[in-house]
Amino acid sequence: MPPTIRRAVIPAAGLGSRLLPLTKATPKEMLPVGDKPVIEHTVRELVASGVTDITIVVSGGKSLIQEHFRPNPALVERLRADGKTAYAQAVEEVADLARAGHITYLDQHGPYGNGTPVLNAARLAGDEPMLVLWPDDVFVAEVPRAQQLIRAYEATGCPVLALMPMEPGDSRRYGVPLVKEDLGDGLLRITGLVEKPEPEQAPSAFAAIGGYVVTAGIIEELREQTARWHEHRSGEIYLTDAINAYAASRAVYGQVISGRWYDTGNPADYLVAQMASALAHPEYGPLLRGLARDLDGTASSV
Repeated sequence: MPPTIRRAVIPAAGLGSRLLPLTKATPKEMLPVGDKPVIEHTVRELVASGVTDITIVVSGGKSLIQEHFRPNPALVERLRADGKTAYAQAVEEVADLARAGHITYLDQHGPYGNGTPVLNAARLAGDEPMLVLWPDDVFVAEVPRAQQLIRAYEATGCPVLALMPMEPGDSRRYGVPLVKEDLGDGLLRITGLVEKPEPEQAPSAFAAIGGYVVTAGIIEELREQTARWHEHRSGEIYLTDAINAYAASRAVYGQVISGRWYDTGNPADYLVAQMASALAHPEYGPLLRGLARDLDGTASSV
């Protein structure tokens, strides 16, 4: 049986260009969804799935991420002195979360591309398998997405990609897997990914949605990509390219995730995630539904 996964990397070095000017001074990972910054949702998911070593790969201008998770005893003491116990407990809970996940930070070094932070973090992991989750995804699921991926890895001992069913017209937005075999319970043997195909050329009805279990073989493919980049100094280092190269001769699996996925990487999807989080809140949900009815009535009377 393969070892249980205890390590994860969260690449958080991106500029957040699609959300400018919101992200001019505030990292996109710190934009709120509900009452938590989006990266905290990812950290909570990992800790709830038994991960005990989380590496967040950052770049310049991301110090707010560290500040958010750093303990602040002075603030807690002040809040308790003012009788604001609930706020003090909320601040302490975030620090406890960081300790449970044993969060460490790395500055990103290397060529552009989403494979570089994974390779950076792999230096700490050795040959251990590790999870890779992007910090602009929020999943709402009875069983956390990370735990679903871990279970798939434990069943196969191979790299695993998170998949979701997609509408045919959405294929232009995603990597679409080539499915070789359906093993049941959402587990699929795949032989690679086609990036953003036209709907009539999509090889399946699933989209790869940014959650991975990567193994030593994938990391070796990233090393080879990076070595070639240093020879030619062109292009970017993509995790999907490494997965495709690996899948050409070795087994890779996709796990169809049970749950609801919210992308926060662009303005429209970010607003959807905000609205969904607010509607699910026991206090704010009724207020928003009432506001929507009022606005709808106003619009109808115009």
